[in-house]
Amino acid sequence: MSVHYDPRDPANVADPFPILARLRNEDPVHHSDILGGWVLTRHGDVRNALKDAHLSADRITPFLNHLPPGERRSIAGLGAMLQRWVVFMDPPRHTQVRALMNRAFTSNALAALEPKINAIVNQLIDALLEKEGEADFIADFAYPLPATVIAIIIGVPPEDIDQIKTWSDDLATFVGSALETPDKRDRAEASVQAMTAYFRDIIAHRRKHPPEDATIIDNLIAAEEQGAVLDEATLVASCVLLLFAGHETTTNLFGNGLLAMLRSLDQLAQFQADPAMANSAVEEMLRYDGPIGAMPRVTTESYTIGDVTLPPGERVFCMVNAANRDPTVFHEPDRLDLNRPANRHIVFGFGIHFCIGAPLARLEGRIGFPALLRRLANIEQTSEATWNDSMVLRGMQHLPIGFKQNTQGSTRI
Repeated sequence: MSVHYDPRDPANVADPFPILARLRNEDPVHHSDILGGWVLTRHGDVRNALKDAHLSADRITPFLNHLPPGERRSIAGLGAMLQRWVVFMDPPRHTQVRALMNRAFTSNALAALEPKINAIVNQLIDALLEKEGEADFIADFAYPLPATVIAIIIGVPPEDIDQIKTWSDDLATFVGSALETPDKRDRAEASVQAMTAYFRDIIAHRRKHPPEDATIIDNLIAAEEQGAVLDEATLVASCVLLLFAGHETTTNLFGNGLLAMLRSLDQLAQFQADPAMANSAVEEMLRYDGPIGAMPRVTTESYTIGDVTLPPGERVFCMVNAANRDPTVFHEPDRLDLNRPANRHIVFGFGIHFCIGAPLARLEGRIGFPALLRRLANIEQTSEATWNDSMVLRGMQHLPIGFKQNTQGSTRI
């Protein structure tokens, strides 16, 4: 029997897990007229779909092709940029561009970032403590930490992150499949135009004045100038993607993770008492209420799941957060267990599109959460959180919190 699933329902936005559990149990290959595609919720089905070459990551080209010519022209800049994002590419183009972007996230590059991330974390906590016990956790910590870090990695001025957030929020309404934002295309188009101009200026300046310490922008410029894979449009698009994806999911990791602990105070206390459990704690936060709700794909030929065959050209929504609570894979999946062993979550994807920034997100979580729990005490949610209008990107716009300074564990390191 088909389950009625409305991803626009505010109750499902705030807490999608009950309806996703019903889908997983009763209608695991669900056709949604609202989404215009198929919804997969079982761990095995989602994982198999994400690694199957017969499901394309390019959901932009078919979307553009189905638009009337006038509408397609109205978002020409947006469409052209997103078609150059590596996350929407298939091999062999995906393989070529990703190889260049991988250079920003090597183990040596991340190790060099650790002291900078530590410093940013503590500066943000210093600023939190100046707010005398009340803050918006998203605006005051969860967003500026990863945004500042990715700005450093890319090579853009950290003082521009407030403007970048405005552009990024507009772009997220489109990329995140917002369902209740009617002007999402116009807003995303305007922001893409602004970000394109912004990065063209930065690239032009750095061509004339290359810095002593090369950043990912400089490495991409060098590759483009050598004629290796990139043209300038793809170079600009890659910078926008790194900036957008480099903070969006990590912001959600911090927001969703803190909220999960505030609703499971025994786990919060355990983590506070034992910061060495940061590795398993971050992995469990990623599993329990991860920063990505869904990963869309498009069938390129007939695709069979059990007794259901999907024809070519169908949209498939791989619900990774539903898969990460599949009881056939995870013991007591609806319980937050920060010491969970053998955590086989797939929130970063599976296969060739595994998130390129996953090591950075994990590093920021392993540094940021212990510092927060060491320096803040009596953390509590003071009013309702405001969730983003997105089915793909799972996170909050606002998370109001109260806290005190932890005078017993406030030492900075």
